[in-house]
Order: sequence, then C-alpha cells, then structure tokens
Amino acid sequence: MEGDCLSCIKYLMFIFNFFIFLGGACLLGVGIWVLVDPAGFQEIVAANPLLFTGAYIILAMGGMLFLLGFLGCCGAIRENKCLLLFFFMLILIIFLAELAAAILAFIFREHLTREYFTKELKEHYQGYNNTDVFTATWNAFMNTFDCCGVNSPDDFEGSRFRLLYPDDLVPEACCKRDIHTRGGAFISKEECLMGNMLFRNNKGCYSAVVDYFEMYIYISGALAIVVLTIELFAMVFAMCLFRGIQ
Repeated sequence: MEGDCLSCIKYLMFIFNFFIFLGGACLLGVGIWVLVDPAGFQEIVAANPLLFTGAYIILAMGGMLFLLGFLGCCGAIRENKCLLLFFFMLILIIFLAELAAAILAFIFREHLTREYFTKELKEHYQGYNNTDVFTATWNAFMNTFDCCGVNSPDDFEGSRFRLLYPDDLVPEACCKRDIHTRGGAFISKEECLMGNMLFRNNKGCYSAVVDYFEMYIYISGALAIVVLTIELFAMVFAMCLFRGIQ
C-alpha cells in the first residue's frame, strides 16, 4: 500500500511539473521573441520602459519555471533524492520570497497613495528628459493610459516641470492624439500645452490605472493564493517522495 501511494505521488509530481516545464518554455519563447524579433518589435519595446521591463520579467519567470519543472520531472521520474531536495529548496526559497514581498507590500502600502505619487511627480518629473528613468516611465504611463498627472493636469502646478518649462501648463505626454493617424499625431499640441481642456487628457493616471487593472487585481489576488497553495503541496509531495525513496 505504501509503495502504491509513493508511486501515485511520483506520477502526480511528474505530470504537475511537466506542465510547469511547458509553461516556462512558452514564457521563455515569448520573452526571447519580443527582445530579438527581426521585424522591429524590439525597437518598440526598447522605447517603452514598461514593455522593456515586462519583457525581462517574462524571461525571468519563464527561466525559473523551466528550471523548476525540469528539476521536478527528473527528480520524480528518476527518484533522485538530490534533485528532489534541490526542487524542494527552490520552491521553499520562492515561497519565502513571495511571503516577504507580501509583508513588505503591506508595510509600505502608504507609498502607493495618491499623495505619495503626487509628491514624487512634482519633485522629480522633468517633462521631456527621457534619459531620466523616472520621467521616461511617467511619459510611458501617460501615453499608454491616455491620462495626465496623478489626479489631474493640475498636479503640474508648482512642480519641477513648470520650473523647467514655464510656458507649458502640461507636458506633451498629456496631449490627446488622433488614433486614426499613423503614429498617433497630436490633435493640437500647441493648444494642449497652453492648457486647453479639449486637446489634453484630463483624467488622472491614478484613477486610469486603477480602473484598468481593477479586474486584474482580484484575479491576481486569487491566483496568488492558488500559487501559494500549489507550492505548499509541491513541497509536501517532494518531501514525501524524498523520504519514501530507499
């Protein structure tokens, strides 16, 4: 009976990790394609800090899942105690890292408030200096989500941006674009920079991002719980198989 139970755990672990292995391979393939695609997509990614960072996150996740699935499959099917122990330790490290991230997110939750982002925007945003990572990231946000400032375009009043560009009420990243033209040309850049509400995006980025990701936040929370549960079961199965191998 004990042997049947271990055999069941062994094949369950193999199937489970085989799917993890395939998922990791797919993510690796997507990440590599995005960065080296000869059609020029990598230039779009390189120009957008959000996409650029996302591509490397996909690569890192894909590599981690690929390695995790490989170790789990080999350790289970070959009944190799060394591989199983390595698999267990890797899962444990990932589990503890996720737990630490959740604790830090709770501790520093005040850094995700409107007031904090508004203060940072006023102090550090430089408008057209895309060599500055903070500025480039904000420009990417405002262009991607068709928004302006944290709460509204009024956030630029008394900001570093206005000191650098006193003639512009808002940066050009706040200006509305014609989606029907190639490259999304500005409808009226001059009117926008002068503060005309008809030619600028008037919604704040905080609300725009929250609205966009509202559904994904709940899905991500549920997914995180599922992932943590799976990791716990994976550690239990790996240790049971490890202890059962003679």
